[in-house]
Amino acid sequence: MSGSDEAFDNAALLASVTEAARTAGEMALGFFRPGERTSAAVESKEGGSPVTEADRLVDRFLKQRLTEFAPEAGWLSEETLDTAERLSCRAIFVVDPIDGTRAFMAGDVRWAVSIAFVADGRPEFAIVHLPALAETFTAVRSRGAWRNDVPIAVSSRPSLVGAHIAGPASLLRDLESVGLAFVREPRIPSLAYRLVRVACGALDAGLASTDACDWDIAAADLILHEAGGCLSDLAGRALIYNGSDPRHVVLLAAPRRLHGELVAATKRAREVGNAKGWDKPAETTSSIGRSSYE
Repeated sequence: MSGSDEAFDNAALLASVTEAARTAGEMALGFFRPGERTSAAVESKEGGSPVTEADRLVDRFLKQRLTEFAPEAGWLSEETLDTAERLSCRAIFVVDPIDGTRAFMAGDVRWAVSIAFVADGRPEFAIVHLPALAETFTAVRSRGAWRNDVPIAVSSRPSLVGAHIAGPASLLRDLESVGLAFVREPRIPSLAYRLVRVACGALDAGLASTDACDWDIAAADLILHEAGGCLSDLAGRALIYNGSDPRHVVLLAAPRRLHGELVAATKRAREVGNAKGWDKPAETTSSIGRSSYE
């Protein structure tokens, strides 16, 4: 199959998966109450993070629907027990049925349905759908990124000085402590939404704390990449998905022209004695066989 044929197939499959994401979003909206607590039943997962009946309903629907589109693909989702079976699959769906469950529960509109189709460790196409905001971000590898079918691009800011950056407060404080002058943006509860806001230029850069998982970031990673940005680890390396452990360390998101500057700034912050949060590693034990968590 030629590269152009493969891209065409990805684009065609994207249309079907995007329709499924929008249907899933409508299902979740049935439990969503803007500005009020969700009507969905809520439980605590192992580790204490919440899960709602909407998360599980959407997860079941998407697993059934998406595997109909690509029966040979594996499956990795926040709300499905992980198994080693996916490691033998060249391609998998990576899904977060509701990214930003706490926001969803509290009536905050900033939550998303996040879906990536990953092959050989990298996303081929992706959807981040925000039902309560009527925004749908999509991308196909080597074909571009869109918001509601309109092409998007990262910020054209020439440097991080004065940049608008979102991320964990502790990491932003560390950047300030080494002299980087920027505008702190309010916390965005959905990590996928935080990253696609960098992709569309609404933010100049974004940070994610350690232990973000494949399902939080894979879809937004491709959307950012296709919009002219980079998502990397602290050394500037691209991320690989569908490994034995889906968790990652601290992550950096920025336009390509600013990414090296962000990597350098975080290196300075990590050298500060009290900036310990940067180098906290994810647990090295495999997550396979354990319940997923947010």
